[in-house]
Order: sequence, then structure tokens, then C-alpha cells
Amino acid sequence: MDELVDGEVEYDLHHHGDREVGDGLVDLAVNVRLAEPPGWLRRELAACLTDLAAYPDVRGATDAVAARHGRETSDVLPTAGAAEAFTLLATALAPREAVVVHPQFTEPEAALRAAGHPVRRVTLDPADGFVLRPEAVPDSADLVFLGNPTNPTSVLHPAETLRALARPGRVLVVDEAFLDAVPGEPESLAGERLPGVVVLRSLTKTWGIAGLRAGYVLAEPELVDRLRAVQPPWSVSTPSAVALTACSRPAALTEAETLAEQAQNHLADLIDGLRDLADLGVEVPGTPRGPFVLLRVPDGARVRHRLREEGYAVRRADTFPGLDPDWLRLAVRQDMNPFLKTLRTILGG
Repeated sequence: MDELVDGEVEYDLHHHGDREVGDGLVDLAVNVRLAEPPGWLRRELAACLTDLAAYPDVRGATDAVAARHGRETSDVLPTAGAAEAFTLLATALAPREAVVVHPQFTEPEAALRAAGHPVRRVTLDPADGFVLRPEAVPDSADLVFLGNPTNPTSVLHPAETLRALARPGRVLVVDEAFLDAVPGEPESLAGERLPGVVVLRSLTKTWGIAGLRAGYVLAEPELVDRLRAVQPPWSVSTPSAVALTACSRPAALTEAETLAEQAQNHLADLIDGLRDLADLGVEVPGTPRGPFVLLRVPDGARVRHRLREEGYAVRRADTFPGLDPDWLRLAVRQDMNPFLKTLRTILGG
């Protein structure tokens, strides 16, 4: 956090977990779940390199994504990761009152501010488990951004709650970048064409391709056309289009479900271990469902630096509006017991 500006705390909206990572550190700061893409995906990506002299063609990727979600191809816009979609939305739309529900991924607000749109923050309460109540969003808001499950809180909002936020004259943007990490993808709106509702998806987290930039938008054709009109030509590369196609096939979806089930088991173990540290002041609000956990610890800045000295990179969370330096975010990994022992030692010291 930085200084107060006109009574509102200014946050570093462009800070991301990759800044925490360093040589020799165990990476618990970045939410990418695989260290590298699986072999079948690497082979398909390698095979497309001979085609790089040609301009990208995303029609096959569009068809594959549409089939994956049971949507029309006119509902799909491939993007260079979900981050490009935030910029496209901020550029194509002219909201009178844009609302971002926090704490959440900060790039939507950063994109809106960069495009000159004032942003109103609706901040959820950790004492309430970061539960989203539709009445908290002002009726006057004509553009609303939220995540599901939300980064960094790991809260999964009910689809019924999200539908209650949709209304005539409003664009509701639901970032589902982490939903394929939740078994069965519950509470998703990706398979529904709802008036004014935009769903964003990313391949980065599940398939270990953050450097490739592959994502897509699902929305009504009129909204898709407005975003496409401001999208730079060929922004989605040939390898990205190949990844979108490959990762939308039934076999890939089955593998993603297996990975999600494994992640949920590791998540449950981590939550149990963290709640065993309640006597040392560790708090885990709500019911985490994503492949990461938000926790509060006493003197969080000191704890984060001590963890770094002990070889662990964790994500500082005070760059998310609504959170302070006592909050930390942990990516879920297979064996968190060594980390939990280290954390106990630091807190008890």
C-alpha cells in the first residue's frame, strides 16, 4: 500500500506474484500450477513452429472453445490471455459508473483507470468470509468486474448471486480464470448466454503456459463484436491458437478435471494445516475453493520476509484493495508440510 490519496488508499495495481519469486526459493507466490506444459501440449506447440511464417488464424480455436462450452462461435473471442480482455473491455466500453468488487485481481481496475474511467470499489468483508451480496453493488453501476473463484480470496460465489447482478443496461464481467481448478467447474456461467454477461477464461494456470498468453471471452455476439473491433490485428499468436484448440478437446478436459481433483485434496490438507496454527494467530477466512489460500498472520510483513530467508516465496497481499500487510496468499502445492513447519517456527519464535 502507498499513501492516502483523497481519502482512498492507493495500491500498486501492477504488482503480481512473479515479482516475489527468486533463485533457490520455493515458489508459493505464483498460481501457475504446472512447472511446464504437459508433453502432449509441448509436442503440439513444437509442431506449429514451422507455420510461423503465416499470419495466425484463430478460426479453429474459436470453434474448439465454442464446442467446449456449448456456445455459438459468435459468442467466442480468443485473446492473448485474460489480461488482454480487461484492456479490450476498458477500451471498447464507456461506462458511466464502473465497479470492481475487491479484493480481487487488480488488472481490471488498472485497465479501467488507464483508459480514463473512474472506478468505484466495493470491498468485501473478511469477517463475513468475503461473501458477495448483490445489494452491495450500487444499482447505478453499468460495468461490474468480479472474479469467480476470486483471486486472492479463493472464494467461489454462487451462480445465483452472479445472475442477480445482471440487469438491463449493465455489463457484468466474471473472471473465471481459476474455475477449471475446481472439480466440476461449479457456479460457472461459461455455458450460458446471458444478456450483458461476459465470462473470461485463461489457459495459463492449469496448463503451465503463462509465457504463451492464451485466453478467451464468452459473451453475446454484439459484445464480442465490440471487443473485436478494438483488438489489435493478430494479437493471438499461432501457438496460442494451437493451445486453445488442444486444451479444449475432451481428453484435455478430462486431464484438467483430474488435476483439479488433486489440487482440491492438496487444498484441504493445506487448510487443515493452517487452521492448526490458529493458536499462533493464523486466520483463514471463508471457504477457499481455488488453488490458492489467503491467510492473515500477525506482523505479516515480518513473516513474509522471514519465510523468504527460509527459502519460501509467498505473495504479499497488501497490493490488493481491501487488504493490509498482514495478509499473505499461498499457492497450493503437493506437499505443504515443510512450509507449515517453517511457518509454525517463525510464528512461535
